Amino acid sequence: MSPNGQTYVTHADLGGRTGFGPVVPEQDEPWFHADWEKRALALTLAMGATGSWTIDQSRAAREQQPGYLGMSYYKVWTGGLERLLVERSLVTEAELAAGRALDAPLPVKRRLAAADVAATLARGGPTERHSDVPARFAVGDRVTTRDVPHPVGHTRLPRYVQGRTGTVTHLHGIHVFADASAAGAGEAPEWLYTVRFASTDLFRPDADPTASVSVDAWDSYLEPAA
Repeated sequence: MSPNGQTYVTHADLGGRTGFGPVVPEQDEPWFHADWEKRALALTLAMGATGSWTIDQSRAAREQQPGYLGMSYYKVWTGGLERLLVERSLVTEAELAAGRALDAPLPVKRRLAAADVAATLARGGPTERHSDVPARFAVGDRVTTRDVPHPVGHTRLPRYVQGRTGTVTHLHGIHVFADASAAGAGEAPEWLYTVRFASTDLFRPDADPTASVSVDAWDSYLEPAA
């Protein structure tokens, strides 16, 4: 995305792009490749549970790193976590460099106890909200996504579907709008739909005509197809 006028390409934008080589799955890939990755996951979950930021703000912090595409999965997580901690003055740049606390810690809203981890993860973070606003679209409607050539901040609308036309296949109710949440602008809940796009409409005319891509899209991403 584009913090401070810079455009970054993230995993969500890579559909149909060339030059990245084939995807080579790792056979019997383990959950973690090193012990530090376990700690990275634990730290991210523990700090997320403090309520110091939303899950959308954490996603935005991960993808707004210049070296994103060259970073391993948990390097992305630790880089995003460091950014969030520094932005909220929970850690200083000097402490990151030193690898230890140099000042007394600031208070946080809440703490996740080890005994509560399993129940907290099982509960998740539901994003559905109540509203009397009717859905603008129904299953079967043809819709076109808005085209934002240089998006500023986090968005869940992949670049390769922007300005393309597809068909609504599911209505999911009203959910926290991720773009607003990531920007610290509140929940701004909207209707959420699944839109299916034919691969030939997204990529090349000679793409597999039997293939399609489905994207969950908020109401403000969409307009009725012309």
